[in-house]
Amino acid sequence: MLGCLLKRWSHGLFWGGTGKPFGTEAKWHVKVQDTKNGSIQVFHTEFVVLCVGQFSGLPNIPEFLPNKGPEVFKGKVMHSEDFSALNNSTAAELIKTKRVTIVGSHKTAADIAAECANANGVKYPCTMIQRNAHWFLPSDKLSGLLLGFLYFNRFSEFLVHKPGETFLLSFVATMLSPLRWGISKLIETYLRWNLPLKKYGMLPKISFLEDMSACQTVMLPDKFYDRVEEGSIIIKNSQILSFCEEGLIIDGENQPIETDVVIFATGFKGDEKLRNIFESPVFQNNIMGSPTSTISLYRQIIHPRIPRLAIIGYNENFSNLGRSEIKSVWLSQFLDGNLELPSIRDMEKEANMWADHIKQVTGRYFRRACISNSSIWYIDQLCRDMGCNPRRKKGFLVDLFIPYAPTDYAGLTSK
Repeated sequence: MLGCLLKRWSHGLFWGGTGKPFGTEAKWHVKVQDTKNGSIQVFHTEFVVLCVGQFSGLPNIPEFLPNKGPEVFKGKVMHSEDFSALNNSTAAELIKTKRVTIVGSHKTAADIAAECANANGVKYPCTMIQRNAHWFLPSDKLSGLLLGFLYFNRFSEFLVHKPGETFLLSFVATMLSPLRWGISKLIETYLRWNLPLKKYGMLPKISFLEDMSACQTVMLPDKFYDRVEEGSIIIKNSQILSFCEEGLIIDGENQPIETDVVIFATGFKGDEKLRNIFESPVFQNNIMGSPTSTISLYRQIIHPRIPRLAIIGYNENFSNLGRSEIKSVWLSQFLDGNLELPSIRDMEKEANMWADHIKQVTGRYFRRACISNSSIWYIDQLCRDMGCNPRRKKGFLVDLFIPYAPTDYAGLTSK
């Protein structure tokens, strides 16, 4: 937990009073608890980097009415984080010859369902209960090529509006909107033809473009629908869920789903976890911001109103590790004194501009802070800050149409 400061930060036009990473006597109190014996140590530090991510630490468990929750169930209930923390032998023993029910609709739910199906087959089928279907892609080379050439190159970003874009780029994105819609429909048609989505109730109600922009599209485990076809994975759709002694009750069915183990693959409360790290109510309110917007960070790294602190890995993308590494390079340049921050007002203006953009393109998933549709545009900003050439490929057409990957940014600061 980050506690109070030894000295109050001076107020002014610039971040932390000076806009520099160091140089004042103010320090953070960092309280670290030993989970084995409960003892707490306090460390004093001039700068803190939070690399906590969104998908760990504070599980998102659905709330239930009295006598309708896990307390009435005679089996075992756990979150996917707890299941993932088990060693291989313990996890295998937990699901072996058990009727397992997964609650969730994203990659973690599909991965656990596939693991259970591989272990138990059709004799003990795994049930996957989803509230909202999302677009899943087969884990084959063709799907990777489609995503790469249609969504992960510079040309694809000409089709979407970007924060801080010029009038010309805005005009181009507007004029190319029919092409953007057509590409989305092309992908949807391919997936409808290639996968039995409608047959098993896994046809999403939103477009592929909307799902993609909100980082909700993921790759399926190998042979997932083969397991569904053979009956070792059973897909259920439900908006209402409750427990009984034998298992789970979902809307539209009279009989409960009899089960031995229930695993919630329902995600995490990443924003609340980040807020709870701070002891100060002022910093808690600053980091959370408005309940109707995502966390506003300058360059998706620094909060304008929380000095001497950086956050790496909060924003979501389809290459989280690669983007986090580039952010770390940017931060190291700042800590070395090679970058200068603008005024707090300008930092807030830029951060809020990105927050508004994220909310506009991700809809109700805005809290996940996905920047997938403007990822190259964002990295270009970091490159220019560091004095690096954002054009990482040789040749105009190659740079425009060939997909960008983390390897394109190797040796970033040396160029």
